[in-house]
Amino acid sequence: MGEKKRKSDVLTAVEKIKEVEEKARGIIQDAREKISLKVIEDAYEEAKKSKENNLNEARKKAEEKKKAIIQSASKEAEKIRKKSEEDAAGMSKKAETAMSKTVEKVAEKIKHFFEGGKL
Repeated sequence: MGEKKRKSDVLTAVEKIKEVEEKARGIIQDAREKISLKVIEDAYEEAKKSKENNLNEARKKAEEKKKAIIQSASKEAEKIRKKSEEDAAGMSKKAETAMSKTVEKVAEKIKHFFEGGKL
């Protein structure tokens, strides 16, 4: 009977070891799944942050380019405006000179006419 008891105790111990091993496998599997899920969540959050940072950087660069283009266009417009003003002033001066000469010629013709000449 002692031997049967020992065998029974051994079998019980082996069964308990198997139960504990099975429980441990389940715990390990749960941990793996939780770790996998956590890794996936962390990766998603990191990708989300990276995407947001990239978008912010792209917006910043686009804004800088926009400002540079506007500044360049403003400088070019100012050059054109100054050139136009210079051209207008030159044309006005030429027109004034031409008008003076024309007035002189017309005045001379009128004087000549009144003095008995033909137009």
